[in-house]
Amino acid sequence: MGGVGSPGCEPILARYASLVTTARTLGKPQRRTRGLLRCGVAAGPVFVAVFLFEGAVRDGYRPLRHPVSSLALGSRGWIQAGNFAVTGTLFLAGAAGLARAGDPASSSRAAPALIGAAGAGLICAAVFTTDPVSGYPPGTPDALTRLSRTGAAHNLAAVPVFVGLPAAALVCGRRSWRAGRRGFGLYSAATAVTMLATMALAGAGFGQSPRLVNAGGLFQRASIIAGFSWLTAMSARALHRAPATCSGRPL
Repeated sequence: MGGVGSPGCEPILARYASLVTTARTLGKPQRRTRGLLRCGVAAGPVFVAVFLFEGAVRDGYRPLRHPVSSLALGSRGWIQAGNFAVTGTLFLAGAAGLARAGDPASSSRAAPALIGAAGAGLICAAVFTTDPVSGYPPGTPDALTRLSRTGAAHNLAAVPVFVGLPAAALVCGRRSWRAGRRGFGLYSAATAVTMLATMALAGAGFGQSPRLVNAGGLFQRASIIAGFSWLTAMSARALHRAPATCSGRPL
């Protein structure tokens, strides 16, 4: 048999070196994509855990009545502001991961763009705090006669979250249905309907509707949990389908 340096081995060694180089080149983008998708998985649980804890320990705050955004008011408001900023960043990363993953449900540009817009809205919500509503912080009126500029900007920032995220779910639901994944398609459509319906009820509650004012926070939390859980499921699904790599070699 010829040695390593024999002419017969040279084509084999060249081919092996080419394959290893290609595997390492492909491995880096794949690892990056999986890292971004993990951010999408974490976004919802992080956000929900923080606002549930803060709502439970904040004096004068009633989670069933008051919006999540009101937690950004007061001396401890920096915690919820940070929650908005961190979660928005995770949304942006998750959107980038979905765009790179090539999953059939999110392979169009629309869904990742809408999810990214929701992330940008969350970051803007960290910058522009909401106005007091429904008597929180204690001593403030149930409703202001006129919104402040920061309050109006905060409400505008909420649009891509509570409208854009359901739109993304509808886009993914439609594509999933067409791809034969009807279970996930129905789940996505149900998420969109749930988000829009519960947010409409929450808006009526925050608008001081006598029948809904004490449940505005409950309906808003239902909308948030439905939408953010969908993003977690969507990202986890794409993560499961994305190829994993180890030391530059596909697993």
